[in-house]
Amino acid sequence: MYPEIFYSNTFTLLAEAEVGKHFYWNIAGFLVHGQVLLVIWFVILILFVLSVLGTSNADRIPHGFQNFMESVVDFVTDIARDQLGESFYKEWIPFIGTLFLFIFGCNWAGAVIPWKLIELPEGELAAPTNDINTTVALALLTSFSYFYAGFSKKGLGYFKRYVSPIPLLLPINILEDFTKPLSLSFRLFGNVLADELTVTVLTSLVPLVIPLPIMLLGIFAGSVQALIFSTLAAAYIAEALE
Repeated sequence: MYPEIFYSNTFTLLAEAEVGKHFYWNIAGFLVHGQVLLVIWFVILILFVLSVLGTSNADRIPHGFQNFMESVVDFVTDIARDQLGESFYKEWIPFIGTLFLFIFGCNWAGAVIPWKLIELPEGELAAPTNDINTTVALALLTSFSYFYAGFSKKGLGYFKRYVSPIPLLLPINILEDFTKPLSLSFRLFGNVLADELTVTVLTSLVPLVIPLPIMLLGIFAGSVQALIFSTLAAAYIAEALE
């Protein structure tokens, strides 16, 4: 049994875990968290609009908003280059950059926008990354990506790493592939959820001054979590390509 089949079944069970109430949509017989999809679509729309504004009427010498967008591209390029090296980083810039910007946007959307002012029949709008289904999906996407990277370079020889340097390490190497997406998903989910719960509790107790520093800390922590997730994803891909 391939490792990805082993832990994909486990993550299917983890994805059924729920925190609080949810606004369910029935799509083709499947129940999905509607409030999560709404915020995800909002974040994707914002990223799309910003990318269009940053690339339309581009000048050879960047200025204004184009300069800012090129700085963002340079930042995600540095993440990929530092982890993957000069030989492999270019083809993985779109994936690493998309991970970083999507998680960054989701975390900031939950920390900055007052979603609680919008009432839903069930549940409430919040950062998509405080839903375990979202973080598990991102973690599994990362896992499939580094398996693809290993297969594309080494073919079936990629599986030799599971019995290197000795076959005795086979269970440990398989367990390592299981713990990578597990740690990625729960680290992101736990940090974002804990921040939102802390702000909610403090706001209900002292609604004026005290929650503000916690909110600023949450914005900073959300940015760091996006950087950590994308950096680890690039590191795992680099490990598969070694």
